[in-house]
Amino acid sequence: MNTHVDRPHSEGSGAPPFIIGIAGGSGSGKTFFLKCFLEHFTDDEVCLVSQDDYYIPVAHNMTAEENKLYNFDLPDTVDHQHFREDISKLVNNESISKREYTFNNPNAIPKLLEIKPAPILIVEGLFILHFREIAKLLNLKIFIEADEEIALARRLKRDLIERGYSEDDVMYRWVNHVMPGYEKFLLPYKGECDQIITNNTHEADDIICVTEAISKELRTKVLI
Repeated sequence: MNTHVDRPHSEGSGAPPFIIGIAGGSGSGKTFFLKCFLEHFTDDEVCLVSQDDYYIPVAHNMTAEENKLYNFDLPDTVDHQHFREDISKLVNNESISKREYTFNNPNAIPKLLEIKPAPILIVEGLFILHFREIAKLLNLKIFIEADEEIALARRLKRDLIERGYSEDDVMYRWVNHVMPGYEKFLLPYKGECDQIITNNTHEADDIICVTEAISKELRTKVLI
């Protein structure tokens, strides 16, 4: 395995962080991958900034029906300039504060997130490779994918249980929003990624082994 780590970073050295970009479509298992990956590090060693927290709030302007049809799978739904500015602050050893995005749920109370800089900075999201100014900052690009039927089953499970959507709503979004967005704004950049991880398994051990291998190499070559 080659994570393309070609420069050391020591904590407190003033060196910029090693930036890892993790991209994956809906249902690829990206969230679980991140959870497993972060467990290999302390809060002082790694920080995470997520594209999801930079969606432009629109719920207050829409009816419930409009909210259901709103297409999150387009780059212009994200405040990418603010996203880029916050990444730059973390690179420059500055903390950032960001209100959590609640996916147009008017009943959810967003948390105020404080993200502190660390030697390893993880940037994750659907469009991080499409936003070329952000893509150029990444030292390591990881692409998480899954077969479509598996990804759809995961999406159905999440949206039916966690977000209260009907199956018809989920399928409408999948066909008209999710897959077209994935094919246009993420899939074209797969070839430029350093690692492509296929996550079709339901076995946690498989992902744990992958994240452990990557984290060991980073610990050796970055956190020294």
